[in-house]
Amino acid sequence: MTSTVAPTMTVHRVTPADAGRMRALRLEMLADSPLAFLETLAQAAARPHADYRRRIAQASTGGQLAQFVADPGGRLIGHAGGTVLPEDPRATVVFAVYITPAQRGRGVLRELVEAVAEWSVAMGRGELMLEVVVGNDRAVRAYERLGFEDTGVRVPHPIVPGLLELQMRRRA
Repeated sequence: MTSTVAPTMTVHRVTPADAGRMRALRLEMLADSPLAFLETLAQAAARPHADYRRRIAQASTGGQLAQFVADPGGRLIGHAGGTVLPEDPRATVVFAVYITPAQRGRGVLRELVEAVAEWSVAMGRGELMLEVVVGNDRAVRAYERLGFEDTGVRVPHPIVPGLLELQMRRRA
């Protein structure tokens, strides 16, 4: 899926050629929002570039894992991934959603989430699910504007003890 966000920006599924730019965006994501992701900036920075290339190659095809980026033709400005968990094969889990701060509020989030949704439907999954750190009200409101609803489910943060995440779902 390729969609146009602005005249010179597209949202597309990653390709192996995006690996270097994805690594740079990943490091930015971790520096800007460390609680939102499942690794630290130090861990990501220490990971060899070959690992990024391998992950991007895996996410560029198939129905189990996909990553989409907002691409103005230079530095990437946004990312959203989708994957399926064995315990919930009807839903696509939206993960690693990030928009560069200067681009927030400009429709990039909507385009990224819709790219994941289109891929999800094409793979036969009609529901999207994501988790947001409790207290990240800006993100919750942004997802609500995209049709996600709080399910009432709270789960422990996978890395930070004592922190909870709230689960949100919507139709793909």
